[in-house]
Amino acid sequence: MAILLEGRLIAERIKEDVRLKALSLKTRPSLASLIVGDNQGADSYAKSQAKTAEGLGIEYQIYKLPSSSSEDEIIGLIGELNVNKSVNGIIIQNPLPERIDYKRVIFSMDPEKDIEGVRPGNIAEIIAGRAKFIPCTAYAVMELIAASKVSLYGKEVVIVGHSAIVGKPLAFLLLDKFATVTVCHIGTSQAGKLEDHVRRAEVLIVAVGKAGLIKGEWVKEGAVVIDVGINRVNGKIVGDVEFPAAERKASFITPVPGGVGPVTVAMLMCNLVEAARLQHGL
Repeated sequence: MAILLEGRLIAERIKEDVRLKALSLKTRPSLASLIVGDNQGADSYAKSQAKTAEGLGIEYQIYKLPSSSSEDEIIGLIGELNVNKSVNGIIIQNPLPERIDYKRVIFSMDPEKDIEGVRPGNIAEIIAGRAKFIPCTAYAVMELIAASKVSLYGKEVVIVGHSAIVGKPLAFLLLDKFATVTVCHIGTSQAGKLEDHVRRAEVLIVAVGKAGLIKGEWVKEGAVVIDVGINRVNGKIVGDVEFPAAERKASFITPVPGGVGPVTVAMLMCNLVEAARLQHGL
């Protein structure tokens, strides 16, 4: 039976370090959260972030624009936040209205305030080993693996999902640890090869957003399983991995909810305080 990688416990340790670093600064770190339109999920996520920030001595400001806002209006507000010296970090809550070009919006952010690490150039900086801000979810996954105390050196690591903020940056972060990395995606699945790759994974990371995509029986005996997926099924939140069967075979596994999520928020705050320190020349 697997040991649970309880994200809440790991997040508390990280947040205590963030709180102490925030206190060491001359001014209170400040995070600007931009929401466009009415979206219950985005509003809920922002409130959760605000509560966490308050407990860490971080100022959290919500800027809400109507759904009718144009790209230029959104970019104009970001421009104001870019030059506002009292704002140390900017987060753009998803989803944005479909008509908005997300890439154009994130390109308008000052790289020094992109604490989510979502600007495309950030991947290049990760490859070069000089990224200021690691994308928060990828950062959280690395912290969870570290908490298992399993060495990544030479391990067969399989990532299912190749998004720009999870799968792709994770691949390069894991390569830096000398893991042997395989990235699977929809092409892998359509070719009928997903199960084969998963079965050989000593460390399995799944970030797709499809409940039950990974069958528990596929999990290699003793594997470390990090489930990033969040799905609502019959009123319950579940991951991408069939948890009960996977738990019986894995050595370590993240619960959903309570695994990757809390650590992701902690890493967001970690990035913010680091941004503030850089902007203060520390």
